[in-house]
Amino acid sequence: MKVSVRKAIAGLTYLPNRDPEMGHDENTSAAFAELAKYRDGAIHVGYYSGSSEWERHPAGDELVMALDGETTLILLIDGEQQRVPLGKDDLAVVPRNVWHRFEDSDHLKVFAVTPEPSDHQLEVPSTS
Repeated sequence: MKVSVRKAIAGLTYLPNRDPEMGHDENTSAAFAELAKYRDGAIHVGYYSGSSEWERHPAGDELVMALDGETTLILLIDGEQQRVPLGKDDLAVVPRNVWHRFEDSDHLKVFAVTPEPSDHQLEVPSTS
């Protein structure tokens, strides 16, 4: 199966003020697209500015790549928030079951290989 990531991104509607409380619903869906199913999850793209809710993936690692724009990926490891700046062409691996979120994203075009299911939460998760 062949998919044009460039065309998929071009077909998205930019979401200028993403907020963690928005989640993924009909108001945000035009800013995100599933490109293909992959293993136990899917490959996604998105185009937005703002911040996301906390999430984790108990079934496996997530690969995240900033195709354009910039963001800060926050990983919650041993109760500490580790900040990982990502800019154009940067790739990060989010380890299995690690809570994470995106903050201060600026015109972020993101590519992600995401295992499912995903857990979501608005408040900083407890790691105890």
